[in-house]
Amino acid sequence: MSRLVSWMLRGLWSWARRHADIRSGSRAARRFAGYGPGTSIAFPPATVFGEPWIALGAHTLVGAEITLTAGMVPGQRLDAAGPVIHIGDGCTIGRGSHVVAHRSIELGDDVFTGPYVYITDQNHVYADVDVPVGRQWPADDPVRIGDGTWIGANAVVLPGVRLGRNCVVAAGSVVRPGDYPDHSVVAGIPGKVVRRYDPEAGWVPPLRSGESAGGDGSSPRVDGGSLAPPEV
Repeated sequence: MSRLVSWMLRGLWSWARRHADIRSGSRAARRFAGYGPGTSIAFPPATVFGEPWIALGAHTLVGAEITLTAGMVPGQRLDAAGPVIHIGDGCTIGRGSHVVAHRSIELGDDVFTGPYVYITDQNHVYADVDVPVGRQWPADDPVRIGDGTWIGANAVVLPGVRLGRNCVVAAGSVVRPGDYPDHSVVAGIPGKVVRRYDPEAGWVPPLRSGESAGGDGSSPRVDGGSLAPPEV
């Protein structure tokens, strides 16, 4: 009997993984501020709330166990006139990633992330030494990730980050607030620009022999550290 129950549960779970995703046109999709054709959030999600302030573009894939939230708690009505989270067309957000917004997080078109990436526009403050940090009102700072950017597995993107177009963030990096130019490679803790593209000089520093900047689908390396390929 236990084997039969186990077989039935595995079969049901396998069916759910194939068919229980949130697809464009479904009742669940209609709760979002925008949900483009061909877009899907895989089953099972971890935490999703604030859908009226979340907009997803067309043909975007969001991996399983995703946390996608707008606001502090489920059911909260936000003052924002438009979406607080905007994810563009043709994006892939890796399994187990977190996109946690309170003010504004914008991902451009064709943004890819590896698994377990954390992106937030809010952070705790600690200015008042007499109040526990977790009880102090946090600070918000919008996040913008440019078209075509690739973020490696387990990277953290902090409030106030503005990544340009076609940037690469190395796996495990922590990207601090600031502006990062188009075609830059950010790596480390804290994240720093370790390579950039100059229209006249090319890649600075130059790519090593046999190294790829990632455009051919291979995994680039920066100072001996690999940049994990996207996974959903």
